[in-house]
Amino acid sequence: MTATAVEYGHTTRIPVHFDDLDALGVLHNARYAVLIERAMINWWAERGVSFAGGKPTTPDAFNVVREYAITFHVPVRGTGEIAVHFWVENLGNTSADYRFRFTSIDGQTVYAEGRRVNIHLDPATMRPSPWSAEGRALASQLLRN
Repeated sequence: MTATAVEYGHTTRIPVHFDDLDALGVLHNARYAVLIERAMINWWAERGVSFAGGKPTTPDAFNVVREYAITFHVPVRGTGEIAVHFWVENLGNTSADYRFRFTSIDGQTVYAEGRRVNIHLDPATMRPSPWSAEGRALASQLLRN
């Protein structure tokens, strides 16, 4: 995946493979959730927030998706690279409200856009728990100003 410069958030190129397509030869609707997940996980992993040996590398890696919504505009036809732009719209005490869009590489065509809310959990209680200062500092790099 290769990053592309944007005013806020982060954009990366991500491949669409043949097995991502449906019977019509377009990107299957369920694959969008997988692609945004991969883009976000890669961004965080590059900054040391991931899982290794089945355990979180930092407390902030222990989070779950609370909400996911997507609106489709234009189908992605066939294989190749598309761009995934994501950012944090609002960073709460225990939540991160992400927004995202899938576009053509040149950014001229918006295929889909949506929202995803992640909640940080305490591993012992499985209840919402505040982000660490380090996690908040990293997430602030994605904030839309």
